[in-house]
Amino acid sequence: MMKMSAGVTRADEGIDRISWNILGQTYVPKQVSEHSMSWHATFPVGTFVPPHIHPTQDEFIYMLEGRFDLLLDGKEVTAEAGDLIRLPMGIPHGIFNKTDRTVKCFFWVAPTRRLYDLFWAIHNMKEQSPPEVVALSAKHEVDFLPPPEA
Repeated sequence: MMKMSAGVTRADEGIDRISWNILGQTYVPKQVSEHSMSWHATFPVGTFVPPHIHPTQDEFIYMLEGRFDLLLDGKEVTAEAGDLIRLPMGIPHGIFNKTDRTVKCFFWVAPTRRLYDLFWAIHNMKEQSPPEVVALSAKHEVDFLPPPEA
């Protein structure tokens, strides 16, 4: 893993001009090192990240625009522009844009662990089918939860 370099990542670009397509969302990495990783995310209407757990990372989301509906440790909550979402390691969470507006937010995790590699792997999949994303994620320390029973 690389050391973080000093500098400025411009508002309209990511590090090394990277932009990932992850489950229909756009993730633009802003910083990556062994200790943390951050990215700007755009969630179009109707997109989501199903409930999952990061067993080795704390995750944070700062809301810039729009509203998320969240499933956080079994509870339904919402977050809007200006709110900070705290997702401690080991706590199940799902992130949903159920509104009629695009959501823009800023994510970061600490430590980075294998998340940077996971995002590259998902981005490079020919088709991001749910079973393949779930299997790949498990190999990169992100555990998706089974769907709720009907």
